[in-house]
Amino acid sequence: MLTHLKVENFSLIRNLEIDFASGFTAITGETGAGKSIILGALALILGQRADTQTLMSKDAKCTVEGYFKIEGYDLKSFFEVNDLDYDVQTIIRREITPQGKSRAFINDTPVSLNVVKELGDRLINIHSQHETLTLGDAGFQLEIVDAVAENQNIVSQYRNLFDRHQGLKHRLAALLAEEKKSKSDQDYYQFQLNEFEQVNLKPGEKEELETELEIYNHAEQITNGLGRSSALLSENEFNIVDSLTEIQSIFNGLSSFKGEFEEIRQRVENNLIDLKDLSYQILRLNEQSASDPQHAEKVLHRLDMIYHLEQKHRVSGTEALLLLQRELSDKLSAITSLGDEILEITDGINKTNAMLKEAGKKLTESRKAVTAKITAEITATLKQLGIPDAVFRIQVEPLNEYTPSGADRIIFLFSANKGSQPGELSRIASGGELSRVMLAVKSLISQRKLLPTLIFDEIDTGVSGEVAGKVGNIMRLMSKGLQLIAITHLPQIAGMSDHHYMVYKEHHNGSTATAIRKLSKEERIMEIAKMLSNETVTEAAMETAKELLVNNRN
Repeated sequence: MLTHLKVENFSLIRNLEIDFASGFTAITGETGAGKSIILGALALILGQRADTQTLMSKDAKCTVEGYFKIEGYDLKSFFEVNDLDYDVQTIIRREITPQGKSRAFINDTPVSLNVVKELGDRLINIHSQHETLTLGDAGFQLEIVDAVAENQNIVSQYRNLFDRHQGLKHRLAALLAEEKKSKSDQDYYQFQLNEFEQVNLKPGEKEELETELEIYNHAEQITNGLGRSSALLSENEFNIVDSLTEIQSIFNGLSSFKGEFEEIRQRVENNLIDLKDLSYQILRLNEQSASDPQHAEKVLHRLDMIYHLEQKHRVSGTEALLLLQRELSDKLSAITSLGDEILEITDGINKTNAMLKEAGKKLTESRKAVTAKITAEITATLKQLGIPDAVFRIQVEPLNEYTPSGADRIIFLFSANKGSQPGELSRIASGGELSRVMLAVKSLISQRKLLPTLIFDEIDTGVSGEVAGKVGNIMRLMSKGLQLIAITHLPQIAGMSDHHYMVYKEHHNGSTATAIRKLSKEERIMEIAKMLSNETVTEAAMETAKELLVNNRN
């Protein structure tokens, strides 16, 4: 419930504060006084977008604050989901800077405009005379039936299934398209992979083969060098090993004379061991380096295959080629697994389709179960509102496909005249009739206490006389179940209210601003008398105003 509204620097409002109470509140004022401006300010804290054109003074910030009593409307989960502090006295604030920047806050926590709008939609419903046109919208009619049937949980379950079903269908379509493309790619990938498998690459193989080929290409130089080295070490008549062996023999005889001779003997012995090992290794390498043209040809042929793969795939090195081979193998595996996933998704679609069908059937049955009740209540209200021969019906038609709202189309049928065949409401009802049907619908909804606050913005346009009194009486009854605020130009409706505010313009230092104040009993009589009079307030108008207030209190 809206308890307080504070507005600064918005349009024609310099500084304004209003306290609101429960029950029925009427707001009146002359045309152009600024009643719609107050609603515009309220719309800001309900998530409407704004710009610097809304600023009264272009050099100052615009601020709108709404205080709401939210206890008992199941909003704790909303605050938890959006990581906000829950307080039974919640404050929504909007700020618009002269630079055009807009900020929104819930209980002093910055939030996005979407979050403000989501909360605002659950706190206040503003109904203007222009919104009456939505009464003919099939989606709006469906929402009315679901609200009365209290289908929130059923609709939520159905919509979750619908979203899941649609998601699976989109996934299947993507997989089928991928499979179609993959069919043409599969042979190409397999051909490339076969080439890799025929080569049968080993890690580091290219580098090893290039080393072997390099040795083969310099075989004569290597053989000569190794042979000469081997000869110098141990094969010539005067070779290093024999010479060093002779030196060892000499120092074997001298080592007992002096410690330093023994040290030389040990060093000669160690070097001799190393040289013999080196001689053996050179001899072995010399034997291995013997030229093998057939082996060299095999090495060259294998390198040609590797070079061909590198050039074809524009990569370099064994590791790059092996990585590409693994990627080709993975692609083929993925193509093979597509079929399995398609079967799995298809099975999921069939299962969710069956569940969706069952949920849709449940939703249809729930809607059909309340149509008679809605029809009776709206028809009775319309009779009270001056359409004695009103016929109102609800037609539930099956659809050939599932939609986010179910498998039904709701159609409101209406006839205002006796003997006339009911037709679609949007095509057959006049503007005044639509207004009264909408009022009957809102009255129906208000009894379910689905919203804390309902605001009517001149919904009574085109209504007068006895019907105006009946409209006011309906509004008074509606206010028993929620907070109802009506901007009206009808004295009969203003007289029905529990609280009466007047919007007016005040002039100061050459500027004009919109203001509002709550009227006392005497001021109410005068204001209603003005609404009853054309120009001059007569004694008769004053007496009628008093009678309206007295009668409406009974």
